Order: sequence, then structure tokens, then C-alpha cells
Amino acid sequence: MQATLLGVLGLALLGTLHAQDSIPVQADFQQDKLTGRWYSIGLASNSDWFKEKRHLMKMCTTIISSTAEGNLEVTSTYPKGDQCVTRNSLYTKTEQPGRFSYTSPRWGSKNDVHVVETNYEEYALVATKISKSSGSSTMVLLYSRTKELSPERLEMFTQFCREQGLTDDEILILPQTGEPGSTGR
Repeated sequence: MQATLLGVLGLALLGTLHAQDSIPVQADFQQDKLTGRWYSIGLASNSDWFKEKRHLMKMCTTIISSTAEGNLEVTSTYPKGDQCVTRNSLYTKTEQPGRFSYTSPRWGSKNDVHVVETNYEEYALVATKISKSSGSSTMVLLYSRTKELSPERLEMFTQFCREQGLTDDEILILPQTGEPGSTGR
């Protein structure tokens, strides 16, 4: 009897740990409403590149559009030195609406992308589990339709990042920049 009880408790604990490992996805995700211009307001990551480049990072502009196949074309433009750099990514849809996969051609990493929460008109919270041969990491992005968000949304972002195991020094509210191609940065 005691062994059975311990086995059941062990399975329950394993289920709880597995549940904590999963990243939620927006209920009733509506991909067409996610398209358009977004600004990256917050970025958090426990990756080495983030730790090395954190002090250089600034807000970027991202345009999201749907492809005919139902995937997402994600085009981000960000300042790098005194110029703007554009990076294109294709997020491939999965069976779960709001969840996408992406393989980085540059790094060879596999990305499991989740649209965690959005109201489509103000903000979108996106979390990514990144896997590569050297290990895995987590990245969380907070997008906004404008260059500013309320303190409540920023706190929601910070709290979610902490729930994903990220520390305060791995969470960054990005400094504002001018529009790509403008003189003010």
C-alpha cells in the first residue's frame, strides 16, 4: 500500500514538474490579428549571446505577415552601430495554433516559438525555447504596437520571465530608437 502511494505521489510530482516546463500558448489564437508592425519593448534571455550583447541592444521594429501556407514571415530591423540591419525569419506553423518552429540558418538552432499572450492591439508576449548542440536557452520578447507600454504590462513581462526561470539581470527593457533610416536613435 505504501509503495503504491509513493508511486502515485511520484507520478503526480513528475506531472507537476512537466507542467512547469511547458510554455503556455494564447487561447483561441487568431494569427491574422497578430500581423502588422510591432516594436520590441522587452527582451529576456539566459543565452550567452544575450549576456555578451545586452549593453548594445535597443528597440527594434518587427513586421509580421502571414504566408499563403499559414506560416509567419517575421522581419526585424534593428540598429547596429550607425546603420540598420534587417533579419528575416520564417516561423513554420505547428499543429497547435500560436506555436511555431524556426531553424536558424546562421546558428543551426531549433526554436520552439510560443505566442504566450496577446490582445493583438496593444501587446504580444512571445517565448522561445532554443535548442542547439551546445545546450538550450530561453528567450522572451515583449512586443508593442507603440514604442511605450504601461507599467502594468512591463511588470507582467518581468513576472512571466521570472516564472520561466530568468533572473533580473537576464531581463531587459529595451531603450527606444528612431525609425529605421531616420537620424534619431
